[in-house]
Amino acid sequence: MTPRPASERLAATALDVLGERPAIVADVGTGSGALALAIAAAAPRAQLWATDTSPVAVALARENVRRHGLAGRVVVREGDLLDPVPGSVDLVVGNLPYLPLGERGLDGDLVAEPEEALFAAGDGLDPYRRLIGACGERLTSEGALVIQFRRRVLHAGRDELEVLRRRLEDEATLALEAA
Repeated sequence: MTPRPASERLAATALDVLGERPAIVADVGTGSGALALAIAAAAPRAQLWATDTSPVAVALARENVRRHGLAGRVVVREGDLLDPVPGSVDLVVGNLPYLPLGERGLDGDLVAEPEEALFAAGDGLDPYRRLIGACGERLTSEGALVIQFRRRVLHAGRDELEVLRRRLEDEATLALEAA
């Protein structure tokens, strides 16, 4: 996927949440690994896990990690969301598919992007619903989730996950009604 300003804001927000502390960070739906690499480069006390369900994306992310010399701090695994990540996590970042399949072709900016990276069945939110559920089980008590949704960056602490889920659903409903 082509990096966009929202992805840069996603990385910046993740780094603000992390601060200088040591942390375990998971980048779910990592794609090329760009987000995990940006966080690892700017947060030397963080250990990163990058996951993706696509074997092609995992191979690309592993090559990018190797090329940037971050193999000691960024582990790339194939699998769904947090499944490949052991133990608790301090921060989860994600830019998952969230657009309904019915919106394919509506945004000319997205035509060249991989469909599976942008679109999901139904209202498009199932990947984020599943991620929020997984975060409820895996985030540390002070942990947080930072996501990209409709070109905006949203974040929630572990105790705010249900509020975030409701916000996503409300915004998805409004977007479907407007379409």
